[in-house]
Amino acid sequence: MLDAPDKPRPPDPCSLVIFGVTGDLTHRLITPALYNLAESNLLPSDFCIVGIVRKPMSAAVLRKSLIDGLHKYSKRKIDESIAARVFSCLTTLQADPDDPASFDRLSDELANAERERRTHGNRLFYLATPPNAFAPIARQLGRTGLLKEEHGRWRRLVVEKPFGTDLASARRLDDELHKLMDEHQIYRIDHYLGKETVQNIMVLRFSNGMFEPIWNRHHIDHVQITVDEQLGVGHRGAFYDSTGALRDMVPNHLFQLMSLVAMEPPAKFDAHTVRSKKAELLSAIQTPSRDEALRNSVRGQYEAGDINGSRIPAYRATPDVRPDSVTETYAALKLTVDNWRWAGVPFYLRTGKRLTKRSTEIAIRFKRAPYALFRETPVDELDADWLILKIQPEEGIRLRFNAKRPGPAMALESVAMNFQYKDYFKQAPAVGYETLIYDCLIGDATLFQRADQVEAAWALVEPVLEGWANTTPRHFPNYAAGSEGPSAANDLLARDGRSWRRIN
Repeated sequence: MLDAPDKPRPPDPCSLVIFGVTGDLTHRLITPALYNLAESNLLPSDFCIVGIVRKPMSAAVLRKSLIDGLHKYSKRKIDESIAARVFSCLTTLQADPDDPASFDRLSDELANAERERRTHGNRLFYLATPPNAFAPIARQLGRTGLLKEEHGRWRRLVVEKPFGTDLASARRLDDELHKLMDEHQIYRIDHYLGKETVQNIMVLRFSNGMFEPIWNRHHIDHVQITVDEQLGVGHRGAFYDSTGALRDMVPNHLFQLMSLVAMEPPAKFDAHTVRSKKAELLSAIQTPSRDEALRNSVRGQYEAGDINGSRIPAYRATPDVRPDSVTETYAALKLTVDNWRWAGVPFYLRTGKRLTKRSTEIAIRFKRAPYALFRETPVDELDADWLILKIQPEEGIRLRFNAKRPGPAMALESVAMNFQYKDYFKQAPAVGYETLIYDCLIGDATLFQRADQVEAAWALVEPVLEGWANTTPRHFPNYAAGSEGPSAANDLLARDGRSWRRIN
């Protein structure tokens, strides 16, 4: 993890091979992260990038495209000398899994680059591609021996989400990759886990005496995890219409957040121990029957509406989306954990497209204190305490609690204490991939999903997927773009005497 040591150790010399180098992910996230690492002197001094292209493209053309993207998407002012240093080592190679000979050429290209750049044979392969390309690319890398570790040289494979589309496909992909390499070589990346607040969850829980003793069913009433998006599906209509909000967000992003909030304390902060505790937590979540899954889940799809004064067309009007689509753009779940710490504490998860505002947060609601001292105060003014971990767009922590309103009367009011990373640490803006790419380079898999975590997550959503597949959603579309989501999501909590925290 990037922020664990006081002085992060420099990564080993290596080659970075990017499949999908011309794509949106590379331009928006990977390239800015590489630049930020270089600015912090956290890229190897002996380093090269090999960009894999599907059509002929010179290194000069690709270099200009990546630097143009860097200027467009970076949150920092670009130092041209640093950008030049990062991409001066760039070479390109045309390769396709359907053309095995092209991977033989990749082997030769890497050997040449490594002689010139002295990268010692260490290789990081990054699959910034559509999911259907993961296995074919890995097979070709395995066939040519490019994934084989020997003579102290490491080989690692970074796989983007989604890792499978259901439990069966995730297992097939795991089995395929494990035939080619060991688990320690596979880095299943989730950009949410690179965010400072997400990494800080363990620090907040386990290093603060004020929180650790009350992090249990005796003091916490329930937990809400929200990933709201204002954006729609952009140019991903075909992909999203076959995927939906549940597959796209819940088994990865939301379950990773939940596991960090709810896992038991690890004995030490190393990859094996932390990931084992997260897997243990996922296995403790109660797997619902199909009927329970339907009762404890809500799906929605947005219709036309207004966001920030702009008229937003309905999801079904999105290019490459079926005009009668029943794919959900909103999903909410109620989950319970079968262990001593969390017995009786519900976890509510929600995510959706085209909502009121963009926000990701974890909201922990504590139980109310006894009312005896405040019999004369209206009960609705005695708000419960909240600990709110804000993950995006602003990263920080907010604590809400009751305080006396100034004046002669005993009147209470809910107040807040706020901590924001940007105000306190005054660090340069980051994209969240810096930590993850750095960890790939140094071989720290703490923030990456292990095979058992992936499969446990899919097993939990499988009954929901099956239930939804066998029932027709009612009243689709059922929420307006720019709203807070379908009313049925409110009912999910209301029947427990609770309500969603209003995002602000």
